[in-house]
Amino acid sequence: MAVVMVIMLFPFAVMLSTALKSPGEVVGYAQSRYHLIPQHPTPGNFVECFRAMPLGMSFLSSLIIASGATLVNILCAVPAAYALSRLEFPGKRALLFLILVTQMFAPIVLVLALFAQFQAYHLLELDQGLANALRWLHIEPAGAALTVLTGWKVFAALILVNAAVSLAFSIWLLSGYFSTVPREIEDAALIDGCSRLQTVRQVLLPLSLPGLVTTIIFAFIAAWNEYVFALTFVPTDDLRPLTVAIPSFIGQYETQWHLLMAAALLATLPVMALFLTVEKHLVRGLTAGGIK
Repeated sequence: MAVVMVIMLFPFAVMLSTALKSPGEVVGYAQSRYHLIPQHPTPGNFVECFRAMPLGMSFLSSLIIASGATLVNILCAVPAAYALSRLEFPGKRALLFLILVTQMFAPIVLVLALFAQFQAYHLLELDQGLANALRWLHIEPAGAALTVLTGWKVFAALILVNAAVSLAFSIWLLSGYFSTVPREIEDAALIDGCSRLQTVRQVLLPLSLPGLVTTIIFAFIAAWNEYVFALTFVPTDDLRPLTVAIPSFIGQYETQWHLLMAAALLATLPVMALFLTVEKHLVRGLTAGGIK
């Protein structure tokens, strides 16, 4: 395991090393051979990458898209997974396999069809309606607030797409986890007077918290790292998420590797923070002792 971890973490070490080097040191002009440890550390690269392009807005765009997609994904996956794991109805098995079949197709095959559909519904264009409404109330939005208000349609399109792409996996994962929770616990709650919705919210979800957290992490990371849909749907540079903004450091004649790696390293921090926050729920068996 230690050997595997070293192999997996080595690219991050190279990323950090490159992010702390000067441009000359990165391409080897200032040294005769490669050094993993920077000879002249340049931590200012992390600030310079924000000056080179509006990465702050890209962080906000990625956060809005990933958080919104995760929320929509969970709101749809929980009731669907509960119905598939607890209720009996005709075609249940066929529906499960139909959901699984959707994972066999790469999302990229849907790009053109979704682009045409969203274009028809005018979701891939800027909208000044919310901004004008606030101005009518004598509230003048500016900066990031104005960008978000004018681009809410684009964010909505990306949120729906990212939520749908990972929905099948979320349903299967939660359905399997809900099936491991004994029915007797829910029956006891129903006998005590809880409704079906109260049973799900107060009994099943707390006992299934590790599976729910795993689903949230997967959905968030999938939306955070998505590239193709964001590249296709976003109409302006101001709305670009990080996955589309970071490659902009690669030019036709020059690649700013030090800024590219600095921005890429910063882009991993929100995902790491999310994982460290909920990591304890992944290893703790909350169903232990649920039945006497």
